[in-house]
Amino acid sequence: MIALLGAMRKQMNGAVADAMRYYGNKYGLNYGVSLPTLRSIATAEQRDHSLAQYLYKQQVRELRLAALHIAEPEKMTLSEATFWAEGVINSEVAEEMSFALLSRAAEAKQIIEEWSKSDNEFLVYAALMAAARCADNISKELILSATEIIGKYPSSRIIAQGIVTLLVAAYASDKETATSIISEIKEAAKPQQEAFSAAQYITEELEWRIEA
Repeated sequence: MIALLGAMRKQMNGAVADAMRYYGNKYGLNYGVSLPTLRSIATAEQRDHSLAQYLYKQQVRELRLAALHIAEPEKMTLSEATFWAEGVINSEVAEEMSFALLSRAAEAKQIIEEWSKSDNEFLVYAALMAAARCADNISKELILSATEIIGKYPSSRIIAQGIVTLLVAAYASDKETATSIISEIKEAAKPQQEAFSAAQYITEELEWRIEA
């Protein structure tokens, strides 16, 4: 941990850290290290699940994110999913969780299913993004739950982005189901009057992404 902190401190960027605080990415300590640099430092370390769990509990942005790359995906099971869920405190951790660990987890499909039903939008976002990264993690039930998730988070921008990513991936593996859900979302988008409508955003994004 001390070695990792030393490496991170050499790459610290106060301006980035300040900008992240402005946008609500709250951490106890934040060196503002860029994600590519952070990933490079973390992946140079050997996989060590116990160390990763220890790092993940620290109130330091760089250590928490590095932990996701040091953890052993095959050891992330449904039984320990609660531990990892507690550390998903913002969209940045959610995205890195989906990219580095959850999408590759031994029981990814089961964890994704559980997190997609959460009352924590960051966990739902992580689940959607992790599923989209691997076709094996996309179940028909998850695709069908898209409208329910939108109804639960009708004005969440990150949930909207997650749904778009999921449905684009799902369209390639289960075109019929994805098309049916997209049609439902289009209908739901019509009466929305919020400042930001997740359904409207999803409809607009899918129109050009799927066509492309």
